[in-house]
Amino acid sequence: MSQAPNDKPEPPASFEAALAELESIVQGMETGKLSLEESLAAYQRGAALLKHCQSALAAAEQKIQVLEAGVLRDLPGSPE
Repeated sequence: MSQAPNDKPEPPASFEAALAELESIVQGMETGKLSLEESLAAYQRGAALLKHCQSALAAAEQKIQVLEAGVLRDLPGSPE
């Protein structure tokens, strides 16, 4: 089912879902079998997914910095 031009695409369910969809879009575009219109739609969706992934990673990094109080240290059990 295709979406109308004014329909907002559904947001990904998770970071992993967004990454998987992005990988699928890239593979589809690499085949060279998409029409120009399909390629543009895929690029637009890919850009939105990339933005979602970047935001999720930035939020995770911020949470880690808060949890570690801004001090990075070796994980327990890591080789020295």
